[in-house]
Amino acid sequence: MSRLFSPLKLRETVFRNRIFVSPMCQYSAIDGMPNAWHMVHLGSRAVGGAALVIVEATGVCPEGRITPACLGLWSDAQRDALKPIVDFMHQHGALAGIQIAHAGRKASCDTPWNHSRHLAPDKGGWQTVAPSALALTPDHAPPVALDRQGIEDIFSMFMAAAQRALDAGFDVIELHCAHGYLLNSFLSPLTNHRDDEYGGSLENRCRLPLRIAKALREFWPQDKPVFVRISATDWVEGGWDLAQSVQLAQWLKEIGVDLIDCSSGGLILEAKIPFGPGYQTGFAAAIRAEAGIATGAVGMITAPAQAEHIIATGQADAVLLARELLRDPYWPLHAARELQAEIDWPLQYVRAKL
Repeated sequence: MSRLFSPLKLRETVFRNRIFVSPMCQYSAIDGMPNAWHMVHLGSRAVGGAALVIVEATGVCPEGRITPACLGLWSDAQRDALKPIVDFMHQHGALAGIQIAHAGRKASCDTPWNHSRHLAPDKGGWQTVAPSALALTPDHAPPVALDRQGIEDIFSMFMAAAQRALDAGFDVIELHCAHGYLLNSFLSPLTNHRDDEYGGSLENRCRLPLRIAKALREFWPQDKPVFVRISATDWVEGGWDLAQSVQLAQWLKEIGVDLIDCSSGGLILEAKIPFGPGYQTGFAAAIRAEAGIATGAVGMITAPAQAEHIIATGQADAVLLARELLRDPYWPLHAARELQAEIDWPLQYVRAKL
């Protein structure tokens, strides 16, 4: 029996298999609003058999977006536009997740197809914020270091977005603490040079992410899971590393977080990352073993046998696929055939199953 296609239960929520759609920015929103592109993109992955479809990094405020074309969840109109997409995913057997985020010093950029250039305020951009006033690159304007009131405002924005996510019908909420965005930049000593209670020691650098995660867990329905995505390492000497990630995961487990989504990098653009098949899976395995918490493995997982091996050997509890699901939205259906596992096909597509 395929372990990849066995159900996974977190709290009272049951995932139909262990294949999750990783949050992937589409850079296709206007004023943070989802549209027909998002319905087709997200809905097709639900039709394709994934157990959980996670909506892209969704800004908790306009200034929290990576680009002006990123999704947001700071308004009721955005909530209402997401709801039919969530309903469609549910109708086709998938659970719906959303990753709430603030891009921090990596905000105010153009889209990737426009080279991700920093956008000045007179070019449609805005002033960025971070734990410390350290620019991402010499071509980026320095962020403003958040003061106490700024941190309180950020906290409130995350909680308001969580309320809208719940109202829209999402099953899973994921807190984005990875890839050099705001909460990740609080964690790493390379970008957090503060000398108050939010900087310095590991406990202090983890304070804001843990505070938000704890509040999310207390707010989110007790039968529904809360995920946290982390970068397990900066891939830079003297930066955030696996040992610190294990400690953070232990603290997250203590406050009731259900799964750690284990990615890496993104904080320092010139970091040397050893890309290759499953290159981040070891982080999921180590955190699962040492912190005793469910993990998701992500990063160049492309083959059904590879995904099966990750789950069957206990390296992770789920696999999160990104680019492979861009190439093939129906990857789970094809993987089930290869692994000789039974999976429900949409009634409209059953004629193609055999």
